[in-house]
Amino acid sequence: MSLLILKKYLYPVVVISGSIIGVGFFSLPYIAMKSGFWIMLFYFLVLSIVVLAIHLIFTEISLKTPDYKRFPGFARHYLGKWGQIFAFFSTIISSYGVLLAYLIVGSGFLKNIMEPYFGEKYIFYILIYFLFVNIIVWFGIKAVSRVELLVLFLLFLSVIFIFIKGFNYINLSNLFVYNQQLDFSKLFLPYGPILFSLWGVSLIPEAEEMLKNNKKLVKRVVIISTLIPVLFYLFFTFLVLSITGDQTTESALLGVKQFLGNGTSTIIFLTGLFTTITAYIAHALTLKKVFSFDLKIKNWQAFVMTCFVPLILFLVGLNSFIEIISFIGAFLLGINGILILLMYKKIGGKNYLIYPLSITFLLGIIYQIIYFIK
Repeated sequence: MSLLILKKYLYPVVVISGSIIGVGFFSLPYIAMKSGFWIMLFYFLVLSIVVLAIHLIFTEISLKTPDYKRFPGFARHYLGKWGQIFAFFSTIISSYGVLLAYLIVGSGFLKNIMEPYFGEKYIFYILIYFLFVNIIVWFGIKAVSRVELLVLFLLFLSVIFIFIKGFNYINLSNLFVYNQQLDFSKLFLPYGPILFSLWGVSLIPEAEEMLKNNKKLVKRVVIISTLIPVLFYLFFTFLVLSITGDQTTESALLGVKQFLGNGTSTIIFLTGLFTTITAYIAHALTLKKVFSFDLKIKNWQAFVMTCFVPLILFLVGLNSFIEIISFIGAFLLGINGILILLMYKKIGGKNYLIYPLSITFLLGIIYQIIYFIK
């Protein structure tokens, strides 16, 4: 493989895997503590296979579809107007959920960094975080995308830093601190957050565009880009849970503070903060483009609809990080998964993949509806 092809091959892998690694993985140690490490590991292995299958299926659809499209465009092409409506619905609602999750976690990191100077009022940090990221969204600063890879690199360094500084606190018995009594509500807890954390369908057309002269590499890139987050998440979950045990928090990095000390924790919180900021801005700009370009909404109205809805949702009481990503993963991504499988059927897809995967997503949707009603 020539140096030029190697460059084109590695760059999409880094970009796509880096984009998949978002806010969801911060929840995984807490979920492993609540549901049990072995149950979490089981879900991880099964859902990694499911998501990889969906990624490869959508790659095949993307390669067979003329012109460059995004998810609603694929749904319109294969399923008609109703498919596009469902795709727009799931895309917009899930984008709001993602922005809300970043707002919650990012402001939590900011609070832990700044509370010695400005006090403990959480709403203050929510508003500061909200204003900062949305000023950048308003001006549409493109330079943010250039630092995403640097932030990802710093995130990996932070995890290594946690390993080095927290090595003496690692206790394998901490992996099994959950309540041994069978709790069916916890049995299904990992499904939505893991699906949310691994999902990268929207990035596959980007891979095709980046590899437009080497499309035979797209499937290989997608496979590697899916597996890198899997390995990273497993290591992160094992590391944090083995250190913090029953003191693991919903946003994992917050729980390591008492073990690593203020200085080390501040560095880690800063990395987490920058990770959420760049990701928030990228997702907000994408959603704003959906409103502006696809729905033909004026730019300032698109900005207001993009940025203020997550804050309003938080203020009315939607502030549970785990519940938000569970809903997005189990319900909205479940809908997307079924839409993808219906598209796959249109191009002559294999029934032995379509039916089991469809049942998996349908059961996840039903569970989430029942959980929501309760």
